[in-house]
Order: sequence, then C-alpha cells, then structure tokens
Amino acid sequence: MFEQAFRNIDDVLRKEAGCTTELDYTEQTSWLLFLKYLEGLEQDKATEAALEGKKYSYILDKEFRWENWAAPKGKDGKIDHNKAMVGDDLRDFVNVKLFPYLHGFKQKASGPNTIEYKIGEIFGELKNRIQSGYNLREIIEHIDELRFQSQKEKHELSHLYEAKIKNMGNAGRNGGEYYTPRPLIRAMIQVVQPKIGERIYDGACGSAGFLCEAFDYLKSKPGLTTKDLKTLQEKTFYGKEKKSLAYVIAIMNMILHGIEAPNIIHTNTLSENIADIQEKDRYDVVLANPPFGGKERPEVQQNFPIRTGETAFLFLQHFIKSLKAGGRGAIVIKNTFLSNSDNASVSLRKLLLESCNLYTILDCPGGTFQGAGVKTVVLFFEKGSKTRKIWYYQLEPGRNMGKTNPLNDEDLTEFVCLQKTCADSPKSWSVDASSEGDLSVKNPNGGEEVKHRSPEEIMGEIAALDAESAEVLGKIRELL
Repeated sequence: MFEQAFRNIDDVLRKEAGCTTELDYTEQTSWLLFLKYLEGLEQDKATEAALEGKKYSYILDKEFRWENWAAPKGKDGKIDHNKAMVGDDLRDFVNVKLFPYLHGFKQKASGPNTIEYKIGEIFGELKNRIQSGYNLREIIEHIDELRFQSQKEKHELSHLYEAKIKNMGNAGRNGGEYYTPRPLIRAMIQVVQPKIGERIYDGACGSAGFLCEAFDYLKSKPGLTTKDLKTLQEKTFYGKEKKSLAYVIAIMNMILHGIEAPNIIHTNTLSENIADIQEKDRYDVVLANPPFGGKERPEVQQNFPIRTGETAFLFLQHFIKSLKAGGRGAIVIKNTFLSNSDNASVSLRKLLLESCNLYTILDCPGGTFQGAGVKTVVLFFEKGSKTRKIWYYQLEPGRNMGKTNPLNDEDLTEFVCLQKTCADSPKSWSVDASSEGDLSVKNPNGGEEVKHRSPEEIMGEIAALDAESAEVLGKIRELL
C-alpha cells in the first residue's frame, strides 16, 4: 500500500510546473510527510497523557493540525469533502497561513534540539512548489493513507523514503552528495563498532544515511534498557548540514527511522574555526562521506592549519580535531588523496599518520557511487597514536559497478571478516607506514589498481541509459 501511495504522489507531482526533478518530488513529499507524522506523534502523546490522567498540550494550534486543514474526517473516518479545502483556497492557506505559522516556531522554541525548533527550521527553508490546489488536495489524500503507528509501518516507510533519496542521488550530477550506498555505510559501521553511550557525528550529513544506519545497528543490540533507548534518542547522533534541502531530508529520514527530535544543525561546518573546538565538543565516533571537488573561499580556509580549497581536505582536518583521544573515524575520500604531491595533500597525510593510527584503507571500485565516476577509498583511523602499519583491502566484486549492478552487502562480507584480523589474501595486504607519506594502493598480490571497462560494456551502459531516458520522456509526453 505504501509503495503505491508513493508512486501515486510522484505521478501527481509530475503534472506540476513547479516540480521538475526527483529533488523536487522528494522535497515536496517530505514536508507533507512531516506534517502527517506530526499528527500521529501528537495523537500518541495525547493518548498517553489521557491514560495517565493528564492533559496533553498540543504543539500546533487547532487550525494548523493535519486533521483540521488537510484531512478533516466525517463520522465514517473518511475525508469530509464538504469541510476539506481545495483549489486556490487550499493553496493560499498553505502559502499564506500555514508556512509562516510553522516557520515562527523557530523563535518560540526553547532550544535547537526540540521538535518545535525543527519545525521552524524546516518551514523556513522550504516553500510549497505545488501550484495547483487540486493537485495538492490529491497528494494530501495519498499522504493521509500512510500510517506511522507501528514499528513495522515506520520501517516500511523508512525504506521507501530511502529509495526516494537514492533515486534523487542518481538523478543529480552530484549523486554521492545525497546518497552513500548503504552497504558501504553498514560495512564501515561494522568495522568501527560504535557502542551505546558513545557520541556519533557526521559534520557533512547529507540525507543522514550514516546516522540512520548507526541507529539501526545500535537499536538491534540485545538487552537494551529504557535508559539505553533514551540515550539513543537524545544523546548519541549528531549532524551538521549546509544545504537546505539535504537538511530537511536528513531530519525526515531520521524521524522515519525512529528518532523523534534529531540533533541535526543547519550550518556550514567549515565556517567554524577548528582551533575553537573544545573537549566538550568532541565525539567518540565520526562517520562521513564529505563532499569533494568543492572550492572553499579564502576566508573559510583561514579556519584550518592546512589551507586548501578542496572541501574534503578541510573536512578531514575538522573530523580529526572533532574526535576525542581514542575516538574512531571512518571517512570516504577520493583515492587521489593517497598519492597527490601538492603541499596540502602531503601535509594532511602527515597530520593523519602522526596524530592517528590509520589502521585500514578500503579501496572501492569505480562505480561505487552511482552518478559519480570518481574512485574513492575509506580511511579507518583511531586518534591518539601514530600509524605504524596499514592494512589495505581492494574491493573487487567481480562485476562492473553501476546503476543496474549496485554495491550490495555480500560484496563487503569478506572485507569485514578479514579486517578483524588484518589477514593477508589475494585482495588484502599490510604495509609499514611510509615516512614519505605516499599511501597509494599497490596490491603486491597482482591486483590491478584500476580496472577499465571494455568499449562494449561502456556502449551497453550508454544504450541502457538512453532507453531509460526515452521511457521517461515518453511518460512526460503522455502527461502533457
């Protein structure tokens, strides 16, 4: 049922002039999903309060609750179309009354980690792009079919939402910015092994994939107490995100995974001078795939000892500084970081090797990140002791990676297993840390550093993409 509802929503959004990409579809679905979720949350809290003989104080005023403006119900439990707004009335209510009212919560909230503050932030960053009040009414009715009551329902919804984020990532030129393959994230978490009570951080959180997967990993631990669950909700996961849309999606994604008031801050992480990071600001675990290829302004570079325009290099400095002594990091970065001879790369490798134990490097194949052709590695390190020996693993799934052959959990099983003992194999080896700091992937067992695709394979993928584009254009023409 949920999957069909999501398809129906996308079908309506395709008719909208204001919504032209997967990014727009996800954005517009997100704010409506959030308000539907909020209705369920408030109803649950009101029921709990009533059972305890208390009165629940609603977050939203009556006029702005989903059950009143979006989906007023009759005695039969179905939407009462005599009371439900439609057309220009509905669109104008949303644009002129609802969004300004919700944005005002940011000023009224007692602090940034409250649900009220998140409401204010979300509705200050987004705008309603659904110009037809009739289309909006149709979408609302599809959203109203969704239920967030049981864990099973939340689990199913979170999977569907993740699929939307994945499609959004594939649709954009900067796919990896929104979507890091979940099998890779899960493998990173299994190596780092976060524990209940540790603070986990992603300062470039995108859609919060790392934080959501870490939550799922810790929540599945046997024998969790009520105190443990409260710790997971409130004092474990922390993120920062610069872009408005990604920030909103991160909040919604964490909520659907079961975290009621996510500790995500909307800010440019790199605008913070790392010299100002105090012990209280530090974390036990950092998991991240920072954006690379960006060019930061000189005033941002001033915040870092190793000055460079490369965004990922600034983030790596930030993450090292943000870890406590003994804290662990797992960071995705371009593989050219391992061997570049420019001053910033050499200095940063030296900083990493001397201030951290870089114990594992996972070499990922091209095509790991759909929509991004660059080759990447994952750096696993522990802060506080110098690097002596590095264990490398060259991931070779035995097929060409791409949209139709994405990375899966099975591809990473051997890596996770061998990493526990840093065992040698045809795909893995250990080397003493180089004093020159060149960390290039050079498999002594005859593995190739770069596996080039044949012209036939490349042409086949182009043909598949052309066919997919033709199908999408055909659907668009049908709608026009």
